[in-house]
Amino acid sequence: MRNPAIVQSVARGFDLLEAVAAADEVGLVELANQTGLQPSTTHRLLTTLIECGYVVQNPQTSRYRLSHKVVELAGGAEARIERLRTAVHAHLVAIRDVTGETTNLCVLDRFTVVYADQVESRSTVRMFSETGRRVPAHACSAGKAMLAFQPPGALGDLMARAPFASLTPHTLTSPEQLEGELRRARTRGYAIDREEFEEGVVCVSAPIFGPTGEVLAATSVSGPAARLQRVDLAELGALVRGRMLEVSRELGHRPVEAVAAV
Repeated sequence: MRNPAIVQSVARGFDLLEAVAAADEVGLVELANQTGLQPSTTHRLLTTLIECGYVVQNPQTSRYRLSHKVVELAGGAEARIERLRTAVHAHLVAIRDVTGETTNLCVLDRFTVVYADQVESRSTVRMFSETGRRVPAHACSAGKAMLAFQPPGALGDLMARAPFASLTPHTLTSPEQLEGELRRARTRGYAIDREEFEEGVVCVSAPIFGPTGEVLAATSVSGPAARLQRVDLAELGALVRGRMLEVSRELGHRPVEAVAAV
């Protein structure tokens, strides 16, 4: 028997949270059976946990899983990245299937981008980056997508490092160039890398936001310039941005207003 001083609804909420944590995704009826709660009670508790940002519901399957917020409480960078991979991987596959190009999940480590996941293009000529590879944030679309939405003043140290390393003839090397590019990325909701990190490679990327509007990661589409220069990059950017807003909502983000498409 439980201690009579325990608040029963809180205890039930934690029992339910533990049941959600035991699976990648789980349905309402399964959770009710596992916890011994009535389905109506289970639904009310899940609604509360979703509202508080600790559980998310997959809009495609209506099943439940832990949110990124829980992982943040538990701590551990690798655990946080693994949760991001779980939330984003299906979207990487979907974007690859629509575009035919390689898709990547990237996180920001101060002013360096780290590749956390990838779904390769099926084309013979395709882009490939090993998981864990690190590239300068100023020179790639994922980096610019994440830098564009940092809090005011957060980029002072980066700008003080100018001129930035020039990796190709197209790399942005001055603070003025980078600030202009970041303004455009904020307006559009996505960033473009036009052969700035590697000649012959074009990338388009959009950020993923957490519950309080913080940037958690970014997803990019990368491919040979010869192919991507033949497509509408604004349309591609809108596709990636839309998908990443879906992911952001699943992770508890509630956008205040829609981003203007330019």
